[in-house]
This record gives sequence, C-alpha cells and structure tokens, in this order.
Amino acid sequence: MNAYPLLVVTAVAPEADAFRAGLDPARTVVEAVGVGPAAAAAGTARLLATGAYRAVISAGIAGGFPGRADVGGLVIATRSIAADLGAESPDGFLPIEDLGFGASVLDADPGLVKALHAALPDAVTGDVLTLATVTGTAETAGRLAARFPLAVAEAMEGYGVAVAATGAGVPFVELRAISNPIGPRDRAAWRLADAFAALRSTTPALNTLP
Repeated sequence: MNAYPLLVVTAVAPEADAFRAGLDPARTVVEAVGVGPAAAAAGTARLLATGAYRAVISAGIAGGFPGRADVGGLVIATRSIAADLGAESPDGFLPIEDLGFGASVLDADPGLVKALHAALPDAVTGDVLTLATVTGTAETAGRLAARFPLAVAEAMEGYGVAVAATGAGVPFVELRAISNPIGPRDRAAWRLADAFAALRSTTPALNTLP
C-alpha cells in the first residue's frame, strides 16, 4: 500500500462532510478549499506544499449535460477543461490555446480514471467543464454542448485543482455527483439530497484506490 494518503478536495464543507464519514482517515485526507477555480487552485497548492499525497481528487456536486449525465448519477472526468478561459471574438469564443497563452484542457491520470471506473461502473466518463460563472440559460447550455461534445458535467473547481496537481507532479482526477441539469436555473428542481447520497456512495471505492 502507498504510504502517502489520497487528497480529496471539495469546494464547500457539506461536500467534504459527505466524504469524510465513510473514508479511512489513515489513507485519505478531505479538505474544503473554496468555490471557484482560483480558490481551488490556491487551496490545493497550499495543501500539496505542506503535505505529501499520492493523488488528488477534485470532488463534489455538479450540473449535468442533459442526455449525457443523469441527475443523481456520478461522472468521472477524463479531462478537466477551463471552458471560459480565453477571449471573445466576432467569430466566437477563442480558447487560451488559440491566444498562445497556455492550455485550457488538462488530462486526468489514466490510471486513476480506470481504477475509479472499475470501482464505480455506473459512473459516466467524459469531459467536465470548469466555469467561473455556471450556466443559467438554455442558450449558454446549448453553446457549451456544441463546443464540447464530450462534456458530461460542469462545475467550478476541477481545472483549478488540476493546475495545482499538475504543477506539483501529483496525479489527479475529478469525480462529481449530478444535482441538476445545466440550463435555466430552477433551484426547486435541484436534487441535492440525491447528489449528496451519490457522493457518500463513492467512499468504499475511494478506500480501495491504490
């Protein structure tokens, strides 16, 4: 068994609490680092600078793309993508790659994706988008679905966690439970209880990760 613990980072304390009760504290550290890509990157970098970890998982609830990820289900990111990192132009959105300033797409560790999916076979795999402003209209949802045909969910932290982990040379992956479909905001239709139950259901799998 690897001597270093697994690091699970969430945005807020309720997400962290959903994991913490079922995880082996000798093998896994769970921390809430804040909402949004900047807080996620800074918080994860701080944790990685002050402790040794075998891998990092960005985890929590997310919005799912209708027809690609069901509410109450789980998704595992094969890539974490900063979907709004770039520039507008008359011809459409230009990702940061087109501007020559870096990468907006970071691959999850293939071994972690494979191990998680083996332990959580009902989870959907695909791209998970990171957005500083989450989707609230059908127009934006449609535009993102067209730009990212492999996207299954959107959240606010995965890319930030991925940047910190990549910079520290630590494998990472993103794991999300779907609380609502992306598009027009209808808080009454969100199934937060189901999403948190889905998060808690992953702890046996996380306890077995190598």
